[in-house]
Amino acid sequence: MDEVTIGARLRTLRRWRGMSQAGLAGLAGLSPSFLSMVETGQRPLDRRSHIAAIASALKVSETDLAGGPHLTADPVQADPHASIPPLRVALETNSLTDPACDRARPLAELVRELREQVEPQFAACDYVRLGQHLPQLIDELHVHTAQPGDEAARRLALQTLVEACAYAAFRAKDLGYPDLAHIAAARAAAAAAILDDPAATGKAAYAWLQTMPRAGSWNRTLALAERAAGALQPHVGDDSMRIQVLGQLTLTAALAAAVVQNGAASAHWLSEADELAGRIPDDPASSWHSFSKTNVGVWSVTLAVERGESGQGVLELARRVQEDKLSARRSRLAAFRCDVGRGLARDPRSRAEAVRWLRQAEDTAPQRVRNSSPVRETVAYMLGKATATAGGRELRGMAARMGVPH
Repeated sequence: MDEVTIGARLRTLRRWRGMSQAGLAGLAGLSPSFLSMVETGQRPLDRRSHIAAIASALKVSETDLAGGPHLTADPVQADPHASIPPLRVALETNSLTDPACDRARPLAELVRELREQVEPQFAACDYVRLGQHLPQLIDELHVHTAQPGDEAARRLALQTLVEACAYAAFRAKDLGYPDLAHIAAARAAAAAAILDDPAATGKAAYAWLQTMPRAGSWNRTLALAERAAGALQPHVGDDSMRIQVLGQLTLTAALAAAVVQNGAASAHWLSEADELAGRIPDDPASSWHSFSKTNVGVWSVTLAVERGESGQGVLELARRVQEDKLSARRSRLAAFRCDVGRGLARDPRSRAEAVRWLRQAEDTAPQRVRNSSPVRETVAYMLGKATATAGGRELRGMAARMGVPH
């Protein structure tokens, strides 16, 4: 399908299935009027629960409905995709016991590359430079995981591979390649299983959970997130890294619970995350995946947007987040600004403010935001509502850079 917006794809998929709007609405647990407005661009389809319900009712993947990778003439948007073929080769041709390459740099050099190159590029959302490092790094780490003899070195190689594959999983997911993202997460899980280390197992579980298929499976995501958190919790103690990993797992459980509309469970897991964050410094810049009090505040906005909150309610939550603490983590700052913008876009009274937040997000991490399906959907939706006073010119500029007809 060539359709750009979710509404257009929904209409095509519904007709392909030979379903009426009323029939699809009944299966998805939504109203026919809501589906009609989505198809005509009068309402955005931007909540995970709605996308999952409709995709499940249509018996298609969420990628079929929400859209997969897209390429535009804008190099900032398109260039990150050039790293996907070599990353796919690295992940699909290696195994932990049979590497595809027979030579590798010293392990210490690979560990240093992960810490000094890959991690900063991941935090900065520099997908292009990240893609220049990850395929070869993953290749060479497999050489070290397969070498017998030095058990300490092998464990370090496996620990580093868990991190590298997790980074690959998240960025493949961001660019719209869920199959590759899940392969990367599975490789991280396999390496963690050999290590039998609670922190490594939790890190791999987090990547696995973040890359699971969603249509019809959010209940499974919730159950698996709760199981992963329960498995790690007895081993946490005062270990800062384990606290951070457990915190991210609890946040994942909170989101999954919100998607399946279990408000009590979502509130419980968010509270658990907040308690864990209180045990470590509020320093997103130096913590694992930014876990901190500030990041819990960011996820609070995400959960609110998933629940369907809009306008001033979202803005009030956003004002509690100290954005300056996220300045070194452009990935989290951009994601936060995107969620705020999406929530504000739902309310006609705050659409001009929504444009401002989305433009700030784009300035923060252009490679990520210009490849974001939820943002593209929001921009397309607002274009249908735009006036000169509501940021029409800015919206058309974003639309051009994201490949949205304008």
